[in-house]
Amino acid sequence: MSDVDGNEGEDHQTRATVTTQAARAGAEIAADGFRTDLEVDYKDGKTDVVTQADRDAQVAVIDVIREQFPDDPIVGEEDDELKAVPDEGPAWIVDPIDGTNNFVRGVPIFCTAVAAVIDGEPVAGTIVCPALGDTYRSGPDGVFLNDRPISVSDETEPDVCTISPTLWWAPDRREEYATACRELVERFDDMRRHGSAQITLAMVASGALDGTVSNLVANPWDSVAGVHMIRAAGGTVTDLEGERWRHDSAGLVASNGSDAVHAEVLEAARAIDERA
Repeated sequence: MSDVDGNEGEDHQTRATVTTQAARAGAEIAADGFRTDLEVDYKDGKTDVVTQADRDAQVAVIDVIREQFPDDPIVGEEDDELKAVPDEGPAWIVDPIDGTNNFVRGVPIFCTAVAAVIDGEPVAGTIVCPALGDTYRSGPDGVFLNDRPISVSDETEPDVCTISPTLWWAPDRREEYATACRELVERFDDMRRHGSAQITLAMVASGALDGTVSNLVANPWDSVAGVHMIRAAGGTVTDLEGERWRHDSAGLVASNGSDAVHAEVLEAARAIDERA
């Protein structure tokens, strides 16, 4: 390995460590607010909720990142942080509470997600689910759930697979949601929807789900950390055209990497998109 490669690997490992430290800091804030008397605000519609815990958790995440990488741009869901991933150079992507609707209803399926990217490509990610006691992380050393190595499922037959819709469709796009439900239950053994895109993606990486699907353009804070985990765990993530997914792709189609399973999930995604 050259010195350049060695330095790059060391930098990526440092960034992986910081994603974990930062995600844990944010998740601690989220956990403190869980199942308390929360004041709920609305961003874009009466179901797009945000709490002070979201804002405080993002501040905690950013503080950890800034300690070691003070000049790197940060893409964050809340407040005035960047909303698009730079195509060049290093950056960080933060979702302080992914699954806020679950969070405010007392449902324990929510997380803090942090990803590190270089030139738009993820190099590390951490998803901390404080109410579940789970930490998913990925970096140069592999992908782990609670420090145990994980990998995608080994299912090869679609009719025994469980697939989840990744993202939520807005009220004016419910025909696509209905189509997704029909396509998944007709093509696969069963479907799930968890209300947290990042946890859903992490479950594909761990083998708890065999795939996940959306025809939408995912926000980077809802997707990049989990996508990195799926790839590190041996899975496949593409857009609606079957090309390698990136943070600005149309559609997010993820599977355990089986050719048959991915092809079926991709066909489901295209059928959903036909209703758009």
